[in-house]
Amino acid sequence: MSELPLVVDGSWLQERLGDPRLRIVDATVHLKLPAGDGYYTLAPGRESYEREHIPGAVFADLLGELADPAAPHPMTVPSSARFAERIGALGVGDDSLVVVYDQLDVARGPEYYQFWAPRLWWHLRLEGFSNVAVLDGGLGRWKREGRPTTSESASYPAAKFTPRRRQELLALADDVQHAITDARKVLVNVLDPDTFSGKKQTYARRGRIPNSAHVFFGLLIDPETGGLRSPEQVKEHFERVGALDPAKRSITYCGGGIAATVAALQLARLGRDDVAVYDGSLTEWASDLKRPLEVSP
Repeated sequence: MSELPLVVDGSWLQERLGDPRLRIVDATVHLKLPAGDGYYTLAPGRESYEREHIPGAVFADLLGELADPAAPHPMTVPSSARFAERIGALGVGDDSLVVVYDQLDVARGPEYYQFWAPRLWWHLRLEGFSNVAVLDGGLGRWKREGRPTTSESASYPAAKFTPRRRQELLALADDVQHAITDARKVLVNVLDPDTFSGKKQTYARRGRIPNSAHVFFGLLIDPETGGLRSPEQVKEHFERVGALDPAKRSITYCGGGIAATVAALQLARLGRDDVAVYDGSLTEWASDLKRPLEVSP
């Protein structure tokens, strides 16, 4: 049982700055979208962290240190042992209380929405660690509220992190293939409507995984702040596609297993702790010609 809520605000966090068990983690990655069709680019957010961050925060490299270096696609989940070693080196241990955030700045466009903190939140939970919360609104909201920032890097003594992987929270391509025809599973595509329909091509082929429901991640985020909408505001979207049906389990996916974690977080806030994320998502699926895709007429 977690000692933390799934999502916390700035007041909650500021009151706890200096708590010896607290570990604040900046999980920023920079995503650059193309003007039209085509794949986006990703870059680590370390430079942004070094320029400004919440006091006491350490930087987590989701693209490098916390990813599988041998995987063909970026930000693929590594082995439990690698993750445990790298997250432990940041000072996150079995007794830690972790708050993850990113350098959310909605004024800079959707490339800076709150994707990366939910990704690390999900990854920690995948390894059986539940004492983790997402800072709603990220650094952008923290600054708008007049809270302190610093450019001084923080560090903590290395800690022992014991991984206990919850394999049910990670969907692989074959799991998704079986889910297409399984009435007990709900495939939830969270990409924008044009990509979902196949009108826009970002990945190797156009379209969506057959039998997918659609809950655009933009419906889960407040467009004015980039922060998370409340559970009450997003419940109807998940009810509509059957993702809250107790007789079914959901698999969320997107382009690379990032925005899908926003949906997993919002579903967890609605009581669904069993949602799986397809880590490879359409980056992997569309590049494999034996995997089916469909487009809207």
